[in-house]
Amino acid sequence: MVHSRGIKLAKQIIQLDLKRDELFEELAMMLGSKANDLLRAIQNQIELDDDKTA
Repeated sequence: MVHSRGIKLAKQIIQLDLKRDELFEELAMMLGSKANDLLRAIQNQIELDDDKTA
């Protein structure tokens, strides 16, 4: 049986996923085909920053 905490977490993940889609759509409208490039570059920078602090 799935615990109530598991159900709550699953619902939060779904909400975050929907919000991510909404935000990415807005970014894509602003930047067009460059939206993916910007997102990837920033994500890579964040990962690099995380590696520096580890």
